[in-house]
Amino acid sequence: MAKKVVATLKKEGANKQYTKVIRAVKSDKTGAYTFREEIVPAENVQDILKG
Repeated sequence: MAKKVVATLKKEGANKQYTKVIRAVKSDKTGAYTFREEIVPAENVQDILKG
């Protein structure tokens, strides 16, 4: 039976909200799209997507 991995992003006493951002990135060599995932603070999502 496989082990279940439980990840927590929240620390005791920290009240930050996190958001998972998934972006499609096109490869210059093959032209195929890959997906890049990042977990960022919720207030920085718009800045991350613009840049």
